[in-house]
Amino acid sequence: MSLPTYATTTEKLSYWGVRIFSALVLLFLIAPILVIMPLSFNPEPYFSYPLSGISLRWYEEFFLSERWLFAIKNSMIIAIATTIVSTFLGTLAALGLTMARIPGRPLIMSVLISPLIVPVIISAVGMFFFYARLGMTGSFVGIILAHSVLATPFVIITVTATLSGFDRSLLRAGASLGAKPQTVFFQIMLPLILPGVISGALFAFVTSFDEVVVVLFIAGPDQRTLPRQMFSGIREMISPTITAAATVLIVLSVAMLASLEMLRRRNERLRGIKS
Repeated sequence: MSLPTYATTTEKLSYWGVRIFSALVLLFLIAPILVIMPLSFNPEPYFSYPLSGISLRWYEEFFLSERWLFAIKNSMIIAIATTIVSTFLGTLAALGLTMARIPGRPLIMSVLISPLIVPVIISAVGMFFFYARLGMTGSFVGIILAHSVLATPFVIITVTATLSGFDRSLLRAGASLGAKPQTVFFQIMLPLILPGVISGALFAFVTSFDEVVVVLFIAGPDQRTLPRQMFSGIREMISPTITAAATVLIVLSVAMLASLEMLRRRNERLRGIKS
């Protein structure tokens, strides 16, 4: 909201004061990220400012080193599989809780989104003991299922929020014209709620790709992911390659947020057309 031309001096001072204060708070929050990113171009094998030059040697090691490529491959496999599972389950749960009259709906919703509230270390310990009894520790299936538990609540929340503005009369109109339920869903409902589904899928992907606590508990040597590789690198030997990995993750996160914003605007346009 812009400042009106007839604003008083006090209103102008308040207007700019709030914005300057907000900018300073934002700068304080992102300052650690801004400090890390230039270090990824440091040619020296240690962290130092000012930079003695510009080099891409740490990015070369990140993208060409066998151990880092192994971790990236594992993270991508787990994150993609987790996204598919959590998006499918989360969308079904949101549809069932929103479109049907289910007794105890608030309680069911609370249980489904509880992984967002319970500390992840508690969830990781519980998953470790549970999977140990089933012999699923040290397996990709175990990690994918564990990450799906953590990621599904994000899908449920985003799809539920999208369904709150969905016009159910469209479903009745499709059914009155003789369309089968699956046809109504795929041809009418899914295109309208697709931005929410994709948003939930992106959140699920990022949740799995960045997760490290559960991986530390239930993953084996063959399931070393990128966050675990970074954690081990910090604990065992500090290498500037970690800053390159962090920069790549930051760029990926920014791209995800930009995609979410585009989806949000598209959803608003669709709702505007619908209304």
